[in-house]
Amino acid sequence: MYRLNIKKLGFAFGLTGALIYLGCMIVMATAGQEGSITFFNSLLHGLDTTSIIRMNVPPLEVLMGIVQTFILWWLIGACIGAFYNAQIKIRSTI
Repeated sequence: MYRLNIKKLGFAFGLTGALIYLGCMIVMATAGQEGSITFFNSLLHGLDTTSIIRMNVPPLEVLMGIVQTFILWWLIGACIGAFYNAQIKIRSTI
């Protein structure tokens, strides 16, 4: 079995999370408030997002959000890689 590179897997997860965050930003910027509510309500299986969607998000908050998302998803990817590697039995060379 192959071992995963924990840092690279974490980085891949982090970039994927940041890309999803950017996708949400694009939806909100192009669809407007009603379109965003409709999109996220259908994405979240009918959960009503009307009261939690805010369209006027300050740029600093956006920057902090994308950084926090990257860090969170990097940690998730690194944990998955570490847990996966911990389950692999080390082969002995005979």
